[in-house]
Amino acid sequence: MSIAEFKAHLRKHPDATLRFALPDGGLVPIHAHVTEVGRVDKTFVDCGGTVREVHSCLLQTWVADDTRHRLSPGKLADILDRAAGILRSDELPVEIEHEDWPVAQFPVSSAEAEGGSLVFALVTKHTDCLAKDVCLPEADACSPGGGCC
Repeated sequence: MSIAEFKAHLRKHPDATLRFALPDGGLVPIHAHVTEVGRVDKTFVDCGGTVREVHSCLLQTWVADDTRHRLSPGKLADILDRAAGILRSDELPVEIEHEDWPVAQFPVSSAEAEGGSLVFALVTKHTDCLAKDVCLPEADACSPGGGCC
């Protein structure tokens, strides 16, 4: 989900209870703080030798002892607006960084208003070969000398 889509959901339900549903069906505690809003830029070389870049908006959550703390969707939308200068694009995908041993990053896949809550569904990340045309054209492509790292 892009920042623009994420903020549209936040603005549509500004006073709802903000929730994040983890991939295992659990929920990030209702009193979690969003302690950071950042842009993450990653530049890397894939196994086929192509230089690639990926960019995302990362929202870090932190669970404290302050169980009365609540962050409303409207306030989170305002925080994202203030971060516009560092995010530089509303088209970046949004990910939630949450610590529930270990620290993990979860892409936001969808949002649903249910009851008085706005629930964002989080999904897991997966690895992939980005150079399948180089690495996997034949079964032995990744053997020594086959063109794959």
